[in-house]
Amino acid sequence: MKESLSRCTISIVMLAATSLADGQSAASQANVADRAAGEKIFRSHCASCHGLHGAGGSGPSLTTGVFYHGSTDADLYRNISEGIPGTAMPDQFFSSAQIWQIVAYVRTISSTPVRPRLTGNARHGAQLFRDKGCLECHLVKGEGGVRGPDLSLIGSQRSVGYLRESITDPGAVVAPDYWVARIVTKDGRNRAGFIMNQDSHAVQILDFDGNLQMIERSDFKDFGIDRSSTMPSYKGKLVEAELDDLVAFLASLERPREIRK
Repeated sequence: MKESLSRCTISIVMLAATSLADGQSAASQANVADRAAGEKIFRSHCASCHGLHGAGGSGPSLTTGVFYHGSTDADLYRNISEGIPGTAMPDQFFSSAQIWQIVAYVRTISSTPVRPRLTGNARHGAQLFRDKGCLECHLVKGEGGVRGPDLSLIGSQRSVGYLRESITDPGAVVAPDYWVARIVTKDGRNRAGFIMNQDSHAVQILDFDGNLQMIERSDFKDFGIDRSSTMPSYKGKLVEAELDDLVAFLASLERPREIRK
């Protein structure tokens, strides 16, 4: 029978089953081949969110050495295999050995932590956030609007580069949750909002005032989905120092780290 795992990988799985509960590290037992296999899986299945080299994108950077949902090998294994509730991190279909290979690769890219260089003033960025009217659309710790994403934990969810691009070019990446349904009903009324639910009979939208509306498809005269961003670009509207300050503020909105005993 063809062997698909290296001997070292098999030993990692056996070690994981017997000793991680005692706080020992399984990923540290991985060899070069295991880490290379983990990198290959990462690039094909994880890079779309975390970046090709794990430096972040629409998901957090994994190169900083900071893991908000537990930092042991067992925590990383669980987060990869089961997903992280309340976040965009889904569960995975990989074998146990493959997950340990991914953990080993993540350990490699975070072994020499690379913290993003932030030159801005986060306190001034917070004031800019208010002055520019960002709270009209975005929630931050329970305060603000619902027309855009909740930014309360955005510093632990997105990379610094992604945050900067979202300010200067918000249309570069628009999540489907923020595509806007534009509906004209047979009585001539215009409706617009984010699609919450839909089936063959009706569409439920969250309008820009935060109200849920259910609209029967039989009442549609016209229906379309706008995939562009409702947020204006601030390119050229902020000087570089202001942009740095705003990014520093958003990066400071981090999730408290979980400490598991």
